[in-house]
Amino acid sequence: MPRVVPDQRSTFENEELFRKLSRECEVKYTGFRDRPPEERQLRFQTECREGHAALAFVCTGTNLQLSFSSNAWSDKDEDRVTTREFVDFDREVGKVHLKSQFIMNGVCVIWRGWVDLHRLDGVACLEFDSERAEVEAAMLRDQIEQYNRRLREFEERQRQYRQQQERQAEQEAEGQLWDDEWS
Repeated sequence: MPRVVPDQRSTFENEELFRKLSRECEVKYTGFRDRPPEERQLRFQTECREGHAALAFVCTGTNLQLSFSSNAWSDKDEDRVTTREFVDFDREVGKVHLKSQFIMNGVCVIWRGWVDLHRLDGVACLEFDSERAEVEAAMLRDQIEQYNRRLREFEERQRQYRQQQERQAEQEAEGQLWDDEWS
């Protein structure tokens, strides 16, 4: 199953959801809503340091479980490392600046924004991730090529099988005629 759509950039630029989320809009931390504010603040900071958090775009109600790590595409846990590029508590006092890369609705995107550590809200937007889109598009082309090759191989086997069946039927028919002539 392909992970991305064939024309990611066009999808990103033309779909209404992406157009809304590509503009800066309010985001909120959605984790542990049943807990007191101080505990939520602590848990949010802990989650960010661990490299993940649940955040929502308020304008659309889009909830995301974000991962803040380099090499987010790797299958190996040891490759995915939380770095200052993805979680930066030092850029502004009282805020954390975050970055996350992922595939949303078949399009490679970067979530980029900041969250106030006290209020647990902030501003973020989605950007088209052209570098990752190229990698995923190449993988999609390879998948399609493999699929088409397997389909051609299957069709060739089917054609050979039908020809064999036809030859067998012809031979049986000839044998039946031969038997009829001698009877």
